[in-house]
This record gives sequence, C-alpha cells and structure tokens, in this order.
Amino acid sequence: MKGIPMQTGVLRVLRATAASWWRHRELRRTGETELARQLERKAVLRDLGYLRQAATLPNAHVICGEGGSFLHLGSTTVSTFAPIERFSLAALAVARGTPFIDILPVTDVIAFATLPRVTRDGSLDPEHSGAGKCVSLTTYIDIVEKLGAKIANDPRPRRTT
Repeated sequence: MKGIPMQTGVLRVLRATAASWWRHRELRRTGETELARQLERKAVLRDLGYLRQAATLPNAHVICGEGGSFLHLGSTTVSTFAPIERFSLAALAVARGTPFIDILPVTDVIAFATLPRVTRDGSLDPEHSGAGKCVSLTTYIDIVEKLGAKIANDPRPRRTT
C-alpha cells in the first residue's frame, strides 16, 4: 500500500459493505456466488483506491449534511443520500484522518449556497471570482465554520491564543 498501512478491520468493513449491496446479495441468492465474489472484490479494490486518495490528496474531505454524505477527492466525488454513519467508505476515511465537515448545523442556506468551491488540485486562481470561485480547503473550513459547521480532523495549523 505504499506507506499507508491498511488494517484488517478496514478490509472487513469494505468486504461487508460490498457483500451487502443488493445486487451482490441477489447474485448469491440465485446461485451466482463466483460472480458475486468477483464483483465484491472489484468494489473493495475501488474503495481501497478511494481511501488511498483520501489519505494523500491535500484537499480531500468529507462533507455531511441534509443531502447526504460526500467524499471529495479532487476530480472524483463519491456520495450517498445516507448520513455518514451509513456510508462506510466516508466513515472509514474520517476514521483514518480525512477532514470532516458536518454542515447539518448550518441554518443559513443562502450563505451556504453561495460558498466558493474547494480547489480540486490545490492550485488557486487569484483572477477567478464569483460563484465559481475556488479556495483552499483550509479557507473553505474557515468560512463554513463561521456559518456553524462542525469540523473534525481539522487540517488547519493549531492556533495559539
């Protein structure tokens, strides 16, 4: 895993998640066990790739709100309409240190809707402004925290007062 140790517990969760998917359960029920196993292995490997990305990308983060949970990985976003507790991949990423932004406490939907986006690759375009403006993850966290969001695994440097 190139410097990122993967615990057996992580693999167990990913395997259980893959096995619980309705399509894989249906394949097993109809006797297509080998196909179900192949698809489950493929899903586990895909999710391991997402976890590796979450651990190495500087702007990777998880957001959870009324619309569900989202694991942002630069140009890839993995999401579900479920809360983070029911989205194993995002919960594992957060457990492994990926920044987590809980926007459930945010009540100002207008302010939230006009927030800038987090830059995908870490580069900033100082010329770009307006609704499509991109900011660093730490700047984004500063802004949403003022709106009431809760932050876990905060990537911002510790502040001394």
